[in-house]
Amino acid sequence: MTTYQMNFNQDFTSLSVLSPTGLRLYSIASQDKVEEIFAKDNTEQIRIVERLFNSSLVVLVTAQKPNCLKMLHFKKKQDICNCFYPSEILCVRMNRQRLIVCLAESIHIHDIRDMKILHSIENIAPNEQGLCALSLNSHLAFPVCQTSGELRIFNANKLRTGMTIRAHDTPLSALAFSPSGSLLATASERGTVIRVFCVKNGQRVQEFRRGVSCVRIASLVFSASGDFLCASSNTETVHVFKIDGRAVEAAELKAIADVAAKSEGTAKESVTAAAEEPAPVASWGGIFSKAVSSLLLPTQVSEVLAQDRSFATVQLAQGGLKHICALTRVQKELRLLIACEDGFLYVHEFPADRGGACKLLSVHDLRGALEDIIELQLSESVLRSQIKSTNPTIMTQPSLTMLKSCAASVLIENPDPMQDNSYASILKGDQADAMSDSAKFRKLCDAIDTPTKLYDERQFPPVAIAAKD
Repeated sequence: MTTYQMNFNQDFTSLSVLSPTGLRLYSIASQDKVEEIFAKDNTEQIRIVERLFNSSLVVLVTAQKPNCLKMLHFKKKQDICNCFYPSEILCVRMNRQRLIVCLAESIHIHDIRDMKILHSIENIAPNEQGLCALSLNSHLAFPVCQTSGELRIFNANKLRTGMTIRAHDTPLSALAFSPSGSLLATASERGTVIRVFCVKNGQRVQEFRRGVSCVRIASLVFSASGDFLCASSNTETVHVFKIDGRAVEAAELKAIADVAAKSEGTAKESVTAAAEEPAPVASWGGIFSKAVSSLLLPTQVSEVLAQDRSFATVQLAQGGLKHICALTRVQKELRLLIACEDGFLYVHEFPADRGGACKLLSVHDLRGALEDIIELQLSESVLRSQIKSTNPTIMTQPSLTMLKSCAASVLIENPDPMQDNSYASILKGDQADAMSDSAKFRKLCDAIDTPTKLYDERQFPPVAIAAKD
């Protein structure tokens, strides 16, 4: 089966799909519709793709030139710049101010407005996976030890080294900042425990137990509001955990109290009080300490750290595949998006008020150009007939179990059939029978128009550099 490299942009409004034959960018317009906005043949053997928010700027790294970063303005079909590095590029991260290039033993920080290099973090512990995370306010986190889960936080705006946090006993496998940059989620190579830390003081805010078996965390991402944390692995379950607002508030108050206590201690060293002076009133540090204590008693702290159940879950029909998740609003509704390396995008309802199982709403086949799309409204009776006539070895593929429990709206592509044991191949195999049983098939638009404006020049100024190496 052909595998596809799927990657959301920073605000989860688009998805890149990379295969051995081509690169495509899709805009996620609604739960029932995705729009192809860019396509490119993969003649250069592209291996890394990153799009800058909703702009026309895309960063590419190829297997032919693994130490070269190419920035492309895909709307104008124009190369902006090429940047070369001393070794292979393992990871690229971007926000509106900074572009981060992670190599095995160094990290390079660029000003994204002109691509000038501002700082290089050299001689870091070997980071063969290129693991790093960049927040929207330019906090950078990366591992600093090969034998334990120790990480460092670096301020990429002020170019200052921050604190070091020992997050896990075993090496790290996933890092993710909350949208505000105040929280950092981590997972180790074991994948059994996910921890959330306060970026201001390194205090552990919450701890979630994903399970007891060791797994590889494939995706770790906060929701746009920062209230939830989603984790996927190589198992059949996607977990969504709820962030405790009281625990976050307590950690932030503790950070403020620490700063106040430190400044108070400095002041006491420089001021000698008269012996006859009355006892001073409670200090700011003491007030904050009491406030923190009143928010979370020791027993409550232990309860927060012991939260080991996920708030919501998605049961996938097949494990062993890499799934990249996003928990974001689509047309003002909170949705859980799961992009699978089989080339499909799954859209789930997210019950933010009650939690539990997330209902599948639609499936999009993104393995090829979006042409001749057919929308299927599958009734339970049609599903039963399809399942009965389906090879049992294929029934374990994505979404049949979910579809059986709910009538789902499924978008599939209709090119030449592919023998790949995927969900869409099952539907295509029975397409003729399904059409005879149901009159709910209809053609969508003949062609998908590219949006007339892909970016706002004022909000996303293109990189102004003409030099090419």
